[in-house]
Amino acid sequence: MTLQKIKSIHGKDEYVLLPVAIYRALKDQIEKELAACETSQSAEQAYEPFILEDYVDNPVALARIKAGITQEQLAQRLGVSQAYVSQLERRSHLTNKMLERVRIAIREED
Repeated sequence: MTLQKIKSIHGKDEYVLLPVAIYRALKDQIEKELAACETSQSAEQAYEPFILEDYVDNPVALARIKAGITQEQLAQRLGVSQAYVSQLERRSHLTNKMLERVRIAIREED
């Protein structure tokens, strides 16, 4: 009997199709091996939670993203253009007055 092999896109053997009778005979062994593989992979590939603050420094952009609104929606609430909101999100320094305006605008429709 010949087992059918399925190759990866790199041309290496990645999967094997086998008859159900053989699978049933080897099921316990296969499941033990799979469990061992998953355990070693999970230790190597530990879950890293995505923390938005690690990637977005600007407080306007951060607040807008957390509120789930677009730059255009925030611009409408502030009475400014979307381009201006984009500029605010690229600035390294913002006044407290502007941060307060943004906070109020974001809370308007929560």
